[in-house]
Amino acid sequence: MLVCLSVLSGCIHDTSMATQKREEGEPEAATGVTEKQVVESKSFMVTAANPLATQAGFNILKNGGSAVDAAIAVQLVLSLVEPQSSGIGGGAFMLYFDKDKGELRTYDGREIAPASATEDMFLDKQGNAVPWIEAVVGGRSVGVPGLIKMMEMAHQQHGKLPWATLFEQAIKLAEQGFIVSPRLARLVQLEINPGLTKLGAANQYFFPNGKPLQAGMVLKNPEFARVLRTVAELGSDAFYHGWIAKDIAAAVQNSAVSPGGLSEQDMANYQAKQRDPVCAPYRAYELCSMAPPSSGGIAVMQILGQLQQFDLSKLSAEDPQAIHLYTQSARLAFADRNRYLADPDFANVPTSQMLSADYLNMRGALIDSEKDMGKASPGEFKNLTRANDNAYELPSTTHMSIVDKDGNAVSMTATIEMAFGSGVMVNGFLLNNQLTDFSRTPEENGVKIANRVEPLKRPRSSMAPMMVFNGDGSLRLVVGSPGGSRIINYVSQTLIGVLDWNMSIQEAINMPRVTHRNDITTLEKGTNLEMLKPALEAMGHEVSIRDLNSGLHGIEVFGSKLVGGADPRREGIVLGE
Repeated sequence: MLVCLSVLSGCIHDTSMATQKREEGEPEAATGVTEKQVVESKSFMVTAANPLATQAGFNILKNGGSAVDAAIAVQLVLSLVEPQSSGIGGGAFMLYFDKDKGELRTYDGREIAPASATEDMFLDKQGNAVPWIEAVVGGRSVGVPGLIKMMEMAHQQHGKLPWATLFEQAIKLAEQGFIVSPRLARLVQLEINPGLTKLGAANQYFFPNGKPLQAGMVLKNPEFARVLRTVAELGSDAFYHGWIAKDIAAAVQNSAVSPGGLSEQDMANYQAKQRDPVCAPYRAYELCSMAPPSSGGIAVMQILGQLQQFDLSKLSAEDPQAIHLYTQSARLAFADRNRYLADPDFANVPTSQMLSADYLNMRGALIDSEKDMGKASPGEFKNLTRANDNAYELPSTTHMSIVDKDGNAVSMTATIEMAFGSGVMVNGFLLNNQLTDFSRTPEENGVKIANRVEPLKRPRSSMAPMMVFNGDGSLRLVVGSPGGSRIINYVSQTLIGVLDWNMSIQEAINMPRVTHRNDITTLEKGTNLEMLKPALEAMGHEVSIRDLNSGLHGIEVFGSKLVGGADPRREGIVLGE
């Protein structure tokens, strides 16, 4: 179907139905990628994971709102129409670029562990980690949601329109109803999260009259509208105190499966944080992203930094040599990530050392251009003895990229972790299962794991909202993706596509995906990359062919021209003027 909107400077081929990819752990789905068309505009642009959410952001920008205003409106609609991926029961990381000041700020809305959390909360009676899917469902896995507090912090500093105005479109859709998308319907029908059938509130919402939601039906959510009206009128305090906080705590503590310890006091004590961005050079550009507790930005910068010694511009996206070099660099970055990256308020994270030119050159020199190196070992840092993490992240996340008429920009990635989070639903929205992003075991052979569970700690994330700057400090690119720990691969590969191979952002998003997490080389099923399996195996790679469900959304900036892209593997679109 060709979607041509009057607000659009062009048209987009909506291929989401034909190309919908499975989440990690889902049954096989249709394969192959049908490309979407590039979109250009001259004033402002928003690209997000659902057409209704993208439209909400467009409307805010059209009415004079800032990039932050638009991001809030987009996220509130996503909380309603894409509940499997993100929402007010979860958290997010946001990058904001102020063009006039030439300043980049980053906001940490990551969930935190309750005060009652313990290192052994995901261990069985024998001291072994409980199965991951058992840890996910129910109240035990729920961290204190950070999204609302973070959005309010960013709005207070960079908002133009009134806070309540940003809620209007989500409230209207919740009260009047929205059309269930094919993607949401399909994920409900697959029953990939046991919580939707085991927990009453979620079961009633996603399986009305005992039947799963169907694509095309109109779904209303008056409970969620009531929450939004309250927060719109009274601000974030209404979410973290009073009846909403009380209901969240009660839902967690009284969960029919694995009750948790999150309390009203935990809600009242939550604080979003503004952190310094993490930046590193690549070729003629400066890459910037979120600092820990996200591991995504550092890992992306390590992958690219280790590859600077190779002239990737002489290779192509489907050259086995390019894929080989990329996977080797990814091995090294994931080895470091799994050992050293965690909440910096609880662990000494060697960020500057990990991104130093000398260290990246040394690590890059370990890459054999002809042979797979096998399991990579992490680098060593003085006075840091850590064990490797065993956290397991799934890809139910969302990303939006926005540039407003003043040239200010937002790159924001949000999540509730697994598809449909913990399955615990309260007042029309799902709560996250973010505590399973911690390592389920606190130590290995007597050595502590940096990303172990501790009270009031933020779990490590792979989210990698990125901005790229030219040598003169001007904005070049805004991008990010969902995808669990594969986010790191999706974003870094896309950056190479744009910066080394001179692809447009849409071309880079369309190109076949390849991932490596220091385990095996995975090539996207149904693409030309399948044919490279023998060549890579001859170089020593263990190769897997599977669906790779990225959800990239990005915007390139060329002076007064904006060029946007949305991932054909999901339902998102680009709108601009």
